[in-house]
Amino acid sequence: MAKNLEKWIVAQKKHRLSDKHVQMARELGLNPDKLGKIDNHKQETWKAPLNEFIEDIYLKQFKKSEPDNIRSLKQIQEDNKRKKDEKKKKKESQNESFS
Repeated sequence: MAKNLEKWIVAQKKHRLSDKHVQMARELGLNPDKLGKIDNHKQETWKAPLNEFIEDIYLKQFKKSEPDNIRSLKQIQEDNKRKKDEKKKKKESQNESFS
């Protein structure tokens, strides 16, 4: 499992984010380690809750309210693993053809 995805899984649980909000934050390039500074709306009442903040800046950046295709972190992990396995098999088959 990629370290980056591990950080996002921890951040998703810690800040109670949905798959949609995690994907939006990843597309915006937010750092999962720094989300605690943003998600401080109880102590600093002028701040918006993290979910609303992510939706607001996503709308400003991409001019749409949510991503076209929402994928969970688990789906992304499975896809990455499948791609890695396919690449490995392809490489092995190329090495066998040279032998």
